[in-house]
Amino acid sequence: MIDAAWVRLMAAYNAEMNRRLYAAADRLDEAARIAPRGAFFGSIHATLSHLVWGDRSWMARFAGWPKPEGGIADSVRLHPDWAGLKAARIEIDAGIVAWAASLDPDWLRGDLGWFSGALGRHVERPVWVLVTHMFNHQTHHRGQVHAMLTASGQATGDTDLPFVLDFPLP
Repeated sequence: MIDAAWVRLMAAYNAEMNRRLYAAADRLDEAARIAPRGAFFGSIHATLSHLVWGDRSWMARFAGWPKPEGGIADSVRLHPDWAGLKAARIEIDAGIVAWAASLDPDWLRGDLGWFSGALGRHVERPVWVLVTHMFNHQTHHRGQVHAMLTASGQATGDTDLPFVLDFPLP
């Protein structure tokens, strides 16, 4: 079982790692960001777009945010322009950090049900598992983007949690 402090830690780490990835991707030209690279979602841009879609989808369930349009297949085209994608990421990260800061610890002990478009049916799971999944999903696909950026000659700096954030957290 996770607690609210862990959620705040993951929100801060998530935001900082996204800042680092986007800074590295910003050093590439558009052609390099959209080039097919063999990752699950193809390109750096498409993978980052999918992450924006995924975070919005989970935050719609967790905090009543507007649900993004389309399904998983459409997620790679949610923000076709780089400037819009960057702006969305900054907004979402700030929103997740704010949500984590005001999180009710009792909520983490409950269950959450929703209709899963991917599965085509209603699903119910413990909230703490779903919140863990949201951050794990970010880490998973960020790792793919990190590999694509590294192969493109771009560095993000350290990615290890104990060395990315200043401790203690606010």
